[in-house]
Amino acid sequence: MNRPQSTDSTSSSFDDTHKWRAFGVIGISLVTMVMSMSMVFVALAAIADDFGVTLGAVSWVVIAQALTICALMMPMGRLADMIGWKRVHLIGLALFAGGAVFIAIAPTFEMLIVARVVMAVGNAMGQSVGTAMVVSVFPPEERGKAVGSQTTAVAIGGVSGPILGGLILEVLPWEALFYMLVIPIAIAFIGGYLVLDEDRMRREPRGQRAPFDWGGAIISGLAITLLVITINNPLGQSWTSPGLWLALAAVVLLFYAFARWELRVDQPMVDLRLFNDPLFSLAVVTRLLGFMGMSATMFMMPIFLISYRGISEGSAGGVLFLTSFGMGLAAYAAGRLSDLFGPRRFTILGLTILIATVIPMALLQADTPIAFIMFLLLANGIGAGIWNVPNNSMILGLAPASSLGVVAALTNLTRNLGNVFGQAVTAGVVVAVMAAQGFDIPLSAVRTDPGAGEAFLDGWRAAFTVVAVLCAVGAALAVLSRPPTHPPAG
Repeated sequence: MNRPQSTDSTSSSFDDTHKWRAFGVIGISLVTMVMSMSMVFVALAAIADDFGVTLGAVSWVVIAQALTICALMMPMGRLADMIGWKRVHLIGLALFAGGAVFIAIAPTFEMLIVARVVMAVGNAMGQSVGTAMVVSVFPPEERGKAVGSQTTAVAIGGVSGPILGGLILEVLPWEALFYMLVIPIAIAFIGGYLVLDEDRMRREPRGQRAPFDWGGAIISGLAITLLVITINNPLGQSWTSPGLWLALAAVVLLFYAFARWELRVDQPMVDLRLFNDPLFSLAVVTRLLGFMGMSATMFMMPIFLISYRGISEGSAGGVLFLTSFGMGLAAYAAGRLSDLFGPRRFTILGLTILIATVIPMALLQADTPIAFIMFLLLANGIGAGIWNVPNNSMILGLAPASSLGVVAALTNLTRNLGNVFGQAVTAGVVVAVMAAQGFDIPLSAVRTDPGAGEAFLDGWRAAFTVVAVLCAVGAALAVLSRPPTHPPAG
């Protein structure tokens, strides 16, 4: 296969001052969007208690956003390649802020889910262009530094969310979390409008941009939406039921139709021929499995600490921030080192650390020392930072300059699909185990009912056993991958 022209063939038109100024305004939006997601994990118990819903229901607060982001990520990336990254970024920020206010004033749980979708549309627009803009303002030989800096910003958002969310929930209702998001998003919007320069970020002339692939956008959106809904099984059907198998068959047919469409259309939303490169394909699948493992911890640990162990939201935030703190510590260094030595070895190392933390998490008990849990979360975050940045850098390094936006969106789509699958699988396993033992109850009863607590712990063990297997498969794929034929930059 002839590998497509890499972004290495271009150079950034930003000097150091403009580079970091542009990164700063993009970073504010990244920090805020990630902070909003990690805050919600801490607030899930409060939202569930406020609306009187179960674990299966409240999980849709997280899944509805992830579902929308996954369905829109690649179409928004392609749209941004056409009409401009800056324009899509700013519209996304406006929708994100509006959705946050809508969530805070939602009178019913159903309206809250609708508001999460509105907020997620803006999130999808911001995420679809964020990586491309960051990579474009750094020179190609600093791609690892760019991705590492972006991941550090993401980690700061992850660290801030549990801490600020926990402290705020100690004195204010959960609605205050969403009102608070409007301030940094407004700063990011004004800064982005004034600082970001489309012509200096883009690598190809505007006149050469292709028409939007509406067929690919619709088919991929339907396929991803149906897949996520089927995995979450909202009707609680048995996994042997004909309805679920028909839905899975429809998902396969939709993805087949998407592949046929993209290979036949003159200007596809994403060039599927990129997957002819085994390195590219292995890196994408590894990314999916790795984020499934990471998201399971971020989603389930707040429920374990708050609803099962009974510690306060503020204390839980102080424990949970260690995962993002560890990721921030490792991300920047991993990016710089992967520029020098290549990404494969760091991907393998990071996933190995991830597995080494997930296995003992499956064995946690009601009396496991909090200090040990904190150590596991910190190590889990360090492993995440070590593997995530080199993996992302590898994928982006294989992207042609004209498709950088949609390929960057693909990396974010893969991350979000991994997140939603990990959350859905772990929640589904826990709910199924508890239901099999006769406990389909609100989260608040997990601690007060000894039988429900034991059922939850059985489901926890089963869920994290599944997560450990998924992470092991991802590590095996990273081992099987081969380094690029060209030497690493730097």
